[in-house]
Amino acid sequence: MPFFGSFRGRSPTARHPARWRFHPALWYFSAVQSPRVLLLIPPLTQLNTPYPSTAYLTGFLRARGYAVAQADLGIEMALGLFSQAALTQAFEQIRAHQEEMPGEAAQMLALEAVYLETIEPVVSFLQGRDPALAPRICQGRFLPQGPRFASASATTRPSTMSTTELAKHLATLYLEDLADLLHATIAPHFALSRYAEHVGRSASSFDGMAQALAAPAGPAEALLVEALRQHVTAFMPSVVGLTVPFPGNLYGAFRMAQWLKQTRPDIRIVLGGGFANTELRRIHDSRLFDYVDFITLDDGERPLLCLLEFLMGQREISALKRTFLRTEGRVVWHNGAPEPDIGMAETGTPTYDGLPLTRYLSILDSLNPMHRLWSDGHWNKLTVAHGCYWKQCTFCDVGLDYIGRYEAAPSELLVDRVETLIAETGRRGFHFVDEAAPPAALKALALALLERGVPISWWGNIRFEEAFSPDLCRLLAASGGIAVTAGLEAASDRLLRDMKKGITVDQTARVCAAFRQAGMLVHAYLMYGLPGETIAETVESLERVRQLFERDLLQSAFWHKFVATAHSPIGLSPDTYGIRIVGPRFGGFAENDLVHEDRRGASPDWLGAGLRTAVLNYMEGTGLQTPVRRWFARPVPRPKATRRWIDRALAAHVIGDDPLLERRFVWIGGRPVVQPISPDRRRLILPTRTDDQTLTLRRETVDWLVELIRRATPAHGRRDEGYPLLRTVREDYPIGGPKKFDELLRSKTWRNARAAGLLLV
Repeated sequence: MPFFGSFRGRSPTARHPARWRFHPALWYFSAVQSPRVLLLIPPLTQLNTPYPSTAYLTGFLRARGYAVAQADLGIEMALGLFSQAALTQAFEQIRAHQEEMPGEAAQMLALEAVYLETIEPVVSFLQGRDPALAPRICQGRFLPQGPRFASASATTRPSTMSTTELAKHLATLYLEDLADLLHATIAPHFALSRYAEHVGRSASSFDGMAQALAAPAGPAEALLVEALRQHVTAFMPSVVGLTVPFPGNLYGAFRMAQWLKQTRPDIRIVLGGGFANTELRRIHDSRLFDYVDFITLDDGERPLLCLLEFLMGQREISALKRTFLRTEGRVVWHNGAPEPDIGMAETGTPTYDGLPLTRYLSILDSLNPMHRLWSDGHWNKLTVAHGCYWKQCTFCDVGLDYIGRYEAAPSELLVDRVETLIAETGRRGFHFVDEAAPPAALKALALALLERGVPISWWGNIRFEEAFSPDLCRLLAASGGIAVTAGLEAASDRLLRDMKKGITVDQTARVCAAFRQAGMLVHAYLMYGLPGETIAETVESLERVRQLFERDLLQSAFWHKFVATAHSPIGLSPDTYGIRIVGPRFGGFAENDLVHEDRRGASPDWLGAGLRTAVLNYMEGTGLQTPVRRWFARPVPRPKATRRWIDRALAAHVIGDDPLLERRFVWIGGRPVVQPISPDRRRLILPTRTDDQTLTLRRETVDWLVELIRRATPAHGRRDEGYPLLRTVREDYPIGGPKKFDELLRSKTWRNARAAGLLLV
């Protein structure tokens, strides 16, 4: 889900908002001062790191002189619930309804005193403020062990797991037990990673949201409103922006808007984000605007900037950009005369000011080393490129702005932003949240990081395309790359062709192998139930995925059921893809997920249950030798993929050092050491961070190779064209010309130099 379109702090001077006057279809300030903008993240996205939408918009608006503050009310609500005071009240309310409680809740209630004693130390530990608690947690006699502990298997814990990691995992189970208790009793909307998601998911009508908002506020909502009240009182905003990236943020956003309308009707409320971008493109139910004043679509910078100019009387209402509002009881869409989109260079550097990183919880809900990246620790968020450079997949929203408008950021600008965020946050971990980061842009970024000597750890989303050669993957790893995620979707070449994915299964295996050889982790997104997909093809996909896990080419995966979306090629032209859309009936609110019938394929729920169970086992390193048919509750066809499929896929496309290819040398090893042996012989030591390659060569060959390495070493100010081109190096080879150079390419000396870090990218 995109975050640019989401509403992406300290008060400067003024403490009171400008007053609003109402004019038919026009709000404007009576004062000359500009609006004071408070950007808020409703509950709940992640507990370990802020969602980046407000950070981007805060940096953008501040650079243009606006007074902007930001806050994550999701983490504040969660911390409010996970406190001794809140849990004391919660247990009192739960005890008042003991006869209605499930058995697990009664068992936890019996350990009330232990939960109250341990909750604040556990939160402090997960915030990184009390690491000394780890050994006591691991001893097993400190935390009360509820239902989550019973279902967690100690046998799958890696033997290399540190005390701190194990303690984080146990503390996470403890919090999940408490969250389950609250959810089952007094806070039915609360969950650790989603908040009232059922209210916002597939909500074609506003009726369900209206009903939920009419119900009395529960304990979680009371904490949410109190946190909101404190921020409004401290900053005194005239405009509040609510980001709704996911369905699970929608209810919290409307609860916040409801309180603002009731207590501060002078504040204008703007709603945007990934959910609005994909689900609210056709709204006509005016009840939404009882809670919010404006809904903006797509990248938030331009609409929000135009909106603020409108509120100051500097822009006509008809000149708003990509904005819904209510006029005379009707929902009206405004998208004035074309204006240039705000490019990546103009968005500015995001800032986390106002989002105190030390308050977030580093949880470990999975022991899988790849999967844990989503929840363990803070990651500074950036994008390498806006949109998708491929934008052909039939299941994807390729026509919408966040996919369709592609623009890559200059590598130097990205590294500038990396350095700015390191200076602000003190954190060197980065998550590049692209739809699909282009290989060429990642190469340029990697070179820029190495040239400027900026050490970071990063991971991001890519496509499984063969531009990710083994050498490019080694370069990305040398620049700090630790992991990649990518959509395989279906391990079937027929289905990949039908969805216009632009990759093959064999190609995916080779790309995974290239990243793994470079030491990077790989995660695959998968779907089942694609148009025309048969059960046999689904089982075949699972067998290929099993083999990828068995060979350690995949470390993590997630399998979900295909859903046709309203803005994808499949959703727009279902007949073309052999399906029929049967619902839901659009009720004037959200429109994205569509229910369909497939005349050619079948995707029963038991099929998905088997896929998910198999992948969960594979991620824990178990069940890899189990025949895939055993994961399903009903008989399925035997897969046809041979057990040597991966070997053949890897052997079928071996990349040699073809001198005709447009590739350049890059050296990622240490400085060479030359030792004389005789007047004509030299010992050349090529050091790496883990070992050395030692070569004994003629003096002139050593001199030539050392000079090539010098020219290929990343250095500040060196541009891509400054790295030696393979073709030119061959033509200019001083020891016998191109023919002798071709002999060198086939030698052990050359293989050792390449292994030590002489890359061709």
